[in-house]
Amino acid sequence: MKIAAIDIGTNAIKSKIFSTTPTSIEFLESKRTPMRLGTDVFKEGFLSEKKLRSLVNVLNKYKKYFEENEIELYEIVATSAFRDTSNSEDARRIVENNIEHPIRIISGLEEAKLIRFHPKAQASFEKMYVDVGGGSTEFYMHTKEKDYIKSFQLGAVRNYLKIDNKEEWQRMFDWLAEHQKEMRLVGIGGNIRSFFKIGKMKSMTVDVFKKQAKELSRLNKADKKSIYGLNDDRVDVIDSAIEIYSKVISHLSISKVHATKWGVSDSTAVKLFHELYSEKIQIKNN
Repeated sequence: MKIAAIDIGTNAIKSKIFSTTPTSIEFLESKRTPMRLGTDVFKEGFLSEKKLRSLVNVLNKYKKYFEENEIELYEIVATSAFRDTSNSEDARRIVENNIEHPIRIISGLEEAKLIRFHPKAQASFEKMYVDVGGGSTEFYMHTKEKDYIKSFQLGAVRNYLKIDNKEEWQRMFDWLAEHQKEMRLVGIGGNIRSFFKIGKMKSMTVDVFKKQAKELSRLNKADKKSIYGLNDDRVDVIDSAIEIYSKVISHLSISKVHATKWGVSDSTAVKLFHELYSEKIQIKNN
């Protein structure tokens, strides 16, 4: 059975499609459509009717593709932009009614908790997973005692538009100060994947990471596009995303930095897979 998940993000709409059996789940393909919902939300405070119409068109195209390719089950989640817009519930209802499919707006902490579905997230105690999105940054760390999750209102688009604030930075630094054991950082999100692609590396030391970040920040947008082939929706915000990673690294005892292709849509699909094939629970004496 094929299943899928759609992530309505702050900078783009992303979907992952999987083939499943009761005992396995296999990635098939992904789709991504640039759409910066964060510009409306962070500048104007709400999602405009024009932007919602564009979103409906994109989601209906995804829906048609799913139907044509016999994808029987899928879930749609929305993150920071939908959380923060002043017309959140109205926007959700408008889009839902036009695509005839429910949308689940997830909180920052739920977004962070979803990282646990990464296949290696609970296999080691020496990793900090950091997901820098367009509007927020989520953390997940698995330890012997408990799983730590946290979300902060800092993100690539938000920071690029200078909507971040000192208090939120300090809140993040204070939380990071509580987790000072030596560990590796695993970055999640398109910006850090592009950053690693530029360096043609699978992992970096902290010094190499900082050096490449500094070199990249010196280039203008045109050079970033021509030299590294960065897309229009990536070229203007990548420095803001990498700045967040750099500050996280400087406040932790990081040995190496890695990147993963995993994202919210992957975790959502894996969660859906578990729900699909889990044994039915009988509730007695109710």
